[in-house]
Amino acid sequence: MIAAVVLAAGASTRFGSPKQALLLEPVLERVRSSAAIGNTIVVLGAHDVETSARVVRCPEWHRGPGASLRCGLDALDEEIEAAVVVLADGPSLDPRAIDRVVAAWRESAAERVAATYGGIRLHPLLLAREAWGEVPDQGLRGLPAELVPCDDLDPPGDVDFADDLS
Repeated sequence: MIAAVVLAAGASTRFGSPKQALLLEPVLERVRSSAAIGNTIVVLGAHDVETSARVVRCPEWHRGPGASLRCGLDALDEEIEAAVVVLADGPSLDPRAIDRVVAAWRESAAERVAATYGGIRLHPLLLAREAWGEVPDQGLRGLPAELVPCDDLDPPGDVDFADDLS
């Protein structure tokens, strides 16, 4: 089974208020639209927000996205083979990107598989269970991954400021 871990632990300081309150549910709807995902958890840290998904609170969220991801991975059941990592501030995530990343992992059995858009590595990223112990505090961006082109899809986006929503 494949699970999704939605990282929503940040402080949203540049946004000016908890952006998770606005962006999390639309991202969850897109994640749930993927046929590949069996269950979904949300990792919260700086802010408590209402959500329709199972929540894991990460007390060390301030250490970086890797710390939040480790909290999410630790909360997954033993039958989970891999986790698809997405960010709560990526409201344009296309569920087909999740499906492609999972399909590429099933074919290659790579430890990390990431979507690319126009040659730029973004999310979603799949992390196979055998690589869960290798998550640095700064996250997975610096670690190699098998890349899956998603050039025909919209990138997930990255909302940092309230103006980014318009």
